[in-house]
Amino acid sequence: MPFGINKLNLVAPTAIEYLPALSRELGIELYIKRDDLTSWGAGGNKLRKLEYLVADALAQGATMLLTVGGAQTNHGRLTAAVAAKYGLKCAIAAIDEYPGEVSANILLDRIMGCDLILKSDDGRDENLQFEELCAQLIAEYEAKGEKVYYIPMGGSNALGALGYYDCAVELTEQAEAMGISDARVIDAVGSMGTYMGLYCGLKNEGSPLRLTGIAISPFGDYKEKRIVNYFNEMKETFGMEIDAVRENFDIVKDYTRGAYNNACAEVREAICLMAQKEAILLDPCYTGKAFAGLVEMVKEGRIAQGEKVIFLHTGGFPGLYTRHHREAFEEELLGGVRIIK
Repeated sequence: MPFGINKLNLVAPTAIEYLPALSRELGIELYIKRDDLTSWGAGGNKLRKLEYLVADALAQGATMLLTVGGAQTNHGRLTAAVAAKYGLKCAIAAIDEYPGEVSANILLDRIMGCDLILKSDDGRDENLQFEELCAQLIAEYEAKGEKVYYIPMGGSNALGALGYYDCAVELTEQAEAMGISDARVIDAVGSMGTYMGLYCGLKNEGSPLRLTGIAISPFGDYKEKRIVNYFNEMKETFGMEIDAVRENFDIVKDYTRGAYNNACAEVREAICLMAQKEAILLDPCYTGKAFAGLVEMVKEGRIAQGEKVIFLHTGGFPGLYTRHHREAFEEELLGGVRIIK
């Protein structure tokens, strides 16, 4: 436990696996960190953040967790899982449209007993809309006797990021044991908690591993400011002795494909490449998009031939079953289905 902060024990160390077929295909030494195989709720990286956040909720006597995200949020699914495990109620607030069916993460949320509240985007600042919706929901639930603990999008605050500070220490020890301490770690960057936890953990602990983030949604002015502010929050909250400015954060912004969680042919190709070469399933929102970016970085020479790379698999495979991704895959893959009557 870094900095003596209390946490739950939800995540056992996850393996780093060598990917021989893709290494030959791409001309690099490619490894994958299997944070998709964490326990509970179909697995994924957010459990590391929830180790700290839910421990704090329990210490405060909360009876209910409230978090936010898109309708098919992976973080929401895992928040619902931890809530179920610890006997808490749970709700997810989304500024999003109903996708027309109860499938993928929405299905899993409801199976685990979590409420899902969908509100149409009214065109105003999204952060303001979330703030208003959550204030309304907290008032409603507390009027019913619940004590609500709010968890931000992706679990991405200073406390939640400690989960990936832990992972940075774990990665460093594993890489040293495997003789790949000179590797570059690559992860998908969304709400930035995973990236920031890794960055602080690697730098503050003096790890030789290098970190590159691949943005999976447009990285505009808000995020440019947020990443520096996020680091300063971590430094101030936990008394870290390291310093950083924007230029220290290696985040590639060229492969967002223009939007968050959009259906993209290049991402589907990357998902199929990983599945057909290594039998590992990526998701179309985060890991598939980041892996598509990794492949292009190799083709463009931004990742050198022979370079050692550890790709962080953060989970999210239920996203393959969301309607717009499923229908896009169906158009491309149905030709391989033989129907005999």
